[in-house]
Amino acid sequence: MLQNLFDLLFPKVCLGCENFLLSNEDIICTSCRHDLPLTNYHLEPENEVTKKFYGRIEIQFGASMLFYHKRGIVHELIHNLKYYGHQEIGTFLGNWYAEDLKNLEITKSFDVIIPVPLHKKRLKKRGYNQIETFGKTLSEKLFIKYDDSILVRNIYSKTQTKKNFLGRTEVNQAIFDVVFTEDCHGKHFLLVDDVITTGSTLEACARAILKIPDSKLSIVSIADTHNMGF
Repeated sequence: MLQNLFDLLFPKVCLGCENFLLSNEDIICTSCRHDLPLTNYHLEPENEVTKKFYGRIEIQFGASMLFYHKRGIVHELIHNLKYYGHQEIGTFLGNWYAEDLKNLEITKSFDVIIPVPLHKKRLKKRGYNQIETFGKTLSEKLFIKYDDSILVRNIYSKTQTKKNFLGRTEVNQAIFDVVFTEDCHGKHFLLVDDVITTGSTLEACARAILKIPDSKLSIVSIADTHNMGF
């Protein structure tokens, strides 16, 4: 009764298009859910994510769930997740993508999920890492350990969204480092991020992670900007 009254006074809106949600809808409306631009990269061993890292770093697997457009549903979802505290978006997408990934043979080899970290200053300012709920949901659904203490960001830098293409391709490799024990040796790490543009940030993260002896690396993101022309 009270919930119905609350919903009447404060109706929920779709975080993709801002239209009012129906009583049987949650996070995004049925129309936006239907229109989400799925990449299906996880079904292609050689896809636009894996191709971005050819000759740069060695990864065992790479995929993104969605195509990212400057204007559109995915842009709105990422924006709401990253800047407006709607961490439930990460949970929603994580649950969805886990269903796609769980039957892949390579998924069984992942030992630890690592999120791309924020610098402690930005984390304090924002209050959360936008990729955390996505990563933790994958962790829960795929039965893979989640650890946000291994990869650390040493240098505070401007956000990628405020950089031009040249700035995005020139990420200082010293920005990231790893803190690990002997238990991390030989592990297969799954690095997760929100949006892949040029891949320079993930490359810097990967080079840090691969300092761990005998380690392997795979990469998954919520979205990829391949078709934006970067």
